[in-house]
Amino acid sequence: MTENQIKTESALIKKVGDIANVMAAAGVGFTDYITQLTYILFLKMDEEKEEMGLESTIPNGYKWKDLVNLNGTDLIEKYEEILRELAKEEGLIGTIFTKAANKIDSPVKLAKIIEMVKSENWYMMEGDLKGAIYESILEKNGQDKKSGAGQYFTPRALIQAMVDVTDPKITETVADPACGTAGFLLAAYEHMKKQAKNSNQLTNLKNNALFGVDNTPLVVTLASMNLYLHDIGTHTSPIVCQDSLLDTSDKMYDVILANPPFGTRPQGSGEVSAVRSDFIKTSDNQVNFLQHIMSIVKTGGRVAVVLPDNVLTDGNATAKVREKLLKDFNLH
Repeated sequence: MTENQIKTESALIKKVGDIANVMAAAGVGFTDYITQLTYILFLKMDEEKEEMGLESTIPNGYKWKDLVNLNGTDLIEKYEEILRELAKEEGLIGTIFTKAANKIDSPVKLAKIIEMVKSENWYMMEGDLKGAIYESILEKNGQDKKSGAGQYFTPRALIQAMVDVTDPKITETVADPACGTAGFLLAAYEHMKKQAKNSNQLTNLKNNALFGVDNTPLVVTLASMNLYLHDIGTHTSPIVCQDSLLDTSDKMYDVILANPPFGTRPQGSGEVSAVRSDFIKTSDNQVNFLQHIMSIVKTGGRVAVVLPDNVLTDGNATAKVREKLLKDFNLH
C-alpha cells in the first residue's frame, strides 16, 4: 500500500470508529452498526457504479438516490422498505441483504451513517484498500467483548498458519462450513492469487473456487460484503446462509479450513442425525462438524480445523468418530 492509501485507510477507520462511539452511547451495538453500515455502503457503491456507466443491480425505487435526501420518519420508512425489498432479491443482493432489518430507529443516527458514507467514493477505491478498511472494522468488532462477535472471528495469525500448512493451489477449491466473516476464505484467496498465471485463473478464483456457509443471517451479510469489497463474488456471493450440519448435498472440496462452533447444538436447530444418517449420533457440535468436514473433503484433499481437546479424549460417539478418522484419513 502507498503512503496515501495508509493515510486514507487510517482516516476512514477513525471516522467509522468515531461514529461507532456515538452509536454505542445511544445504545446501538457495534455489530448492529456495522450491519447497517454495510447495507448503506452497498447502496452507495451501486450508485457510483451507475455514475461510471456500469449497470446497477438494484431495482428502481430502492436505490441510494431514493434514500439520501430524506430525513425524519420518511428516512426510516424508506430505509426499512429498501431493506425489505432487497432481502427478496436473488444473487449477491439477496445474500448481502439476508433477512435485513433496521436496528437504528433514530433518524438522526441513521442520517449520520449515510452522511459518512456519502462523503467518500468507495467503488473506485482499490479492492485491497476498501477491503482492509472493512476487515479492520470486523476485527475491532471481534475484539468487542460485549458484542459476543468474537465467536465469528478467528485470530489472523492462526488463520495464516492454517492456510500455510494446507497450501491451497490456484486450481483447487476451498470451503469453510462455519465461515463467520470469511477470514479463512480471504486468507486462502490471498495465498492462491499469487499463483495465478493468467486472468482466467484469477477470474475462476474470484467466482468459483471459494465456498462459505454460516447459519446466522447477520454474519452472512458481513462475510459476503467482506469478499465483495475484495472484488470476490461480485455477481453471486460464495457465501450461503444455511445450516452446514443439515446439508445433504454431495459437493466435495480440495481444501477445508474451519473454526466451527463448539458445545451442544442450540435448541430448536433441527436434529442432525435425523437428516445425516451417515453420521455417528452425537449432540456435540464440534464432533458433528468434524463428521461433516470428513464427508465433504475430496480424496487427497487437506483439512485444517480448530477443535477442542475433548475430540481427542472423549469416549462413546466421539471415540467412534475418532476411530473412523484414524482409519480413513491421514491425521496430524
